Amino acid sequence: MSKRAYESMFTRHPKNPILTAEDWPYPIHTVFNAGVTRLHDGTTLLLCRVEDRSGFSHLCAARSKNGVDGWVIDETPSLLPDAVNYPEELWGIEDPRITWMEELGKYAVTYTAFGKGGPGVALALTKDFRVFERFGLVMQPDDKDAALFPRRINGNFAMVHRPMTDSGAHAWISYSPDLINWGTHKLLLPARKGGWWDANKVGLSPPLIETPRGWLMIYHGVRHNAAGCLYRLGLALFDLEQPERLLLRGDAWVFGPEAPYENEGDVGHVVFPCGYTIEPDGDTLNLYYGAADTCMALATCSINRLLGWLDEHATHSFSMVPPLPPPT
Repeated sequence: MSKRAYESMFTRHPKNPILTAEDWPYPIHTVFNAGVTRLHDGTTLLLCRVEDRSGFSHLCAARSKNGVDGWVIDETPSLLPDAVNYPEELWGIEDPRITWMEELGKYAVTYTAFGKGGPGVALALTKDFRVFERFGLVMQPDDKDAALFPRRINGNFAMVHRPMTDSGAHAWISYSPDLINWGTHKLLLPARKGGWWDANKVGLSPPLIETPRGWLMIYHGVRHNAAGCLYRLGLALFDLEQPERLLLRGDAWVFGPEAPYENEGDVGHVVFPCGYTIEPDGDTLNLYYGAADTCMALATCSINRLLGWLDEHATHSFSMVPPLPPPT
């Protein structure tokens, strides 16, 4: 008797995991959750979260001509926590997302600064991933999972982030005239309730993908079960000029931990992408993700196929949370 398989839209690379602690030029414990960009010369850059044996994390860049192997890794950390000047980084910096800002001629790196007050969203700008201009905290704790939009929306910079509020962990969008002062907070994507795969906690995974149909979001949902937490990925689509306007949200998850390197590690049963590159065809997406908080892996998919899946599987049957107060 045959069993109908679920549609698989992501193809894991046969060389996975593509980066592990053994690849590093200096002693580390694990490498995962890398921000990603393709540099102007075509080089793929992963700004990896690197955890040492103290338990603290820093960021380190790895570069590859083909985005798969032949990685050239910085001999020393690319961005270390600076607790003297930025006390919010006392216990490390984590989970970067990278956005090329054409207006600024620089890359914007949003990352989690972990200090005594909890995790907050910090911002830095760079041209080369060797020298960084820190802005410090731009979203106060408890907040994380942040990325900038690549262009202004109605005259303002825009950022997606995930504050913890009394109502739970939902994705929000906020606006700023100068990257420093943020406001006009609006709920973007609420966590569902009950038995859903993304009940209670959701967050942005990589930066949003601009398509002719809208901003495509790949987000993570967390489901708690008897064995712990499951991190899996879902899809949503938002209006191009009013990105707080939700157009489509898929009911099912589309990518979850299956391979041994995704299920076994420091935090098992986790796939967690913080970045991607897009091939010259404008459709092939290379999704780089942390696996089990231990290594880096790669999966590919078609953007058009993801949008087609949303058309078929977005039923709007999810339970919306009541209107929420904006994060402080």
